[in-house]
Amino acid sequence: MNTRKDKFSSKMEEIPPSGIRKFFELCIGHDDIISLGVGEPDFSTPWVVREEAFYHLEKGHTSYTSNWGIIELREEICKYLERYKLYYDPKTEILPTIGASEGLDLVLRSILNPGDEIIICEPCYVSYHPLADLCGATIIHLDTSKTGLYPTAESIEAVITPKTKAVMFCSPSNPTGRVIPEAELKKIAEVVKKHQIWCLSDEIYCELLYDGRKHVSIGSFPGMKDYAVIFNGFSKSFAMTGWRIGYIAAPHDLLVQCCKLHAYNSICPPIFSQYAAAEGLRNAWDEVEKMRVSYQQRRNLMYKAFCDMGLPCTEPEGAFYMFADIRPTGLSSEEFAVELIKKHNVAVVPGTCFGSGGEGFIRCCYATDINKIKIAMERIAEMVGELKK
Repeated sequence: MNTRKDKFSSKMEEIPPSGIRKFFELCIGHDDIISLGVGEPDFSTPWVVREEAFYHLEKGHTSYTSNWGIIELREEICKYLERYKLYYDPKTEILPTIGASEGLDLVLRSILNPGDEIIICEPCYVSYHPLADLCGATIIHLDTSKTGLYPTAESIEAVITPKTKAVMFCSPSNPTGRVIPEAELKKIAEVVKKHQIWCLSDEIYCELLYDGRKHVSIGSFPGMKDYAVIFNGFSKSFAMTGWRIGYIAAPHDLLVQCCKLHAYNSICPPIFSQYAAAEGLRNAWDEVEKMRVSYQQRRNLMYKAFCDMGLPCTEPEGAFYMFADIRPTGLSSEEFAVELIKKHNVAVVPGTCFGSGGEGFIRCCYATDINKIKIAMERIAEMVGELKK
């Protein structure tokens, strides 16, 4: 038996497992549990996308591609980004990745040195902290719970130091569903340029906006192309989570560094996923819109249910998450989530999994069958009623 005490990376041992997956694992093997935990569409990938993958598999297109991906996909991505006033060269400024998650890892490892500071706007997606921590960076936790659950230019600038290398946020947000207002984004862009730091913008939910809102990317403001790193992909909008296909849009000199690591750790996304994603950008928008409309209906149902039971929450403007305030129950986020799954068979994620400002909240995903959402909300209301007695 290997009893050596330092046989593992000390940095890796310090990284906690995903809090989301912890509650997801509790659901396995329990068909009576309704999960509002994992952020995954309940739709199948649009048929036109699947059909394109079948075609390429039938043709025997099963090889590696260039580390930079197939040019057809990069060209379609660039055409798509133009609708948001983002203009990139498909040959040098787009890098397809194994989901947006790999893109985040590639960029963080390409820009951060040990001791560099990175401002992470919280609550945030669970991978931001560990990926930055593994780079040896110092994480500056920017709590947005006091500013409407989105970062402001003033709050970002207040924590910038000479060691600050980057600021990172997600809009529309996972876990809150909030969208940074265009006027605030413009101010943040000015702060970024003033201090010459990277702005890492996770825009994976940009097609899932509600009530007539239109996405605005921070990269679209004058002079921001040199500073903005845009992360996007197909998992959420196109219901392609299992295809593992995302991309980075960024300056060429940064992508050169990213592509070196990409070549060593994954080579390229699956070739059929790349062709399928390109076809999705060409011909699957009707299906994307149907899914978006369905999510908005489910959001409305969940939002009203939480309000009716006396748990306040901000109505999500995008993504497919509700960040409900459970402080009126007197329980912590962890206590609430554990009691809910054990006694009422509903799985949610404690807000503490998402960093600063998350205590006192739970994240509920409404990318779930609407009938299951109705039952889940009835069960949550039952528990809240019991706690208030």
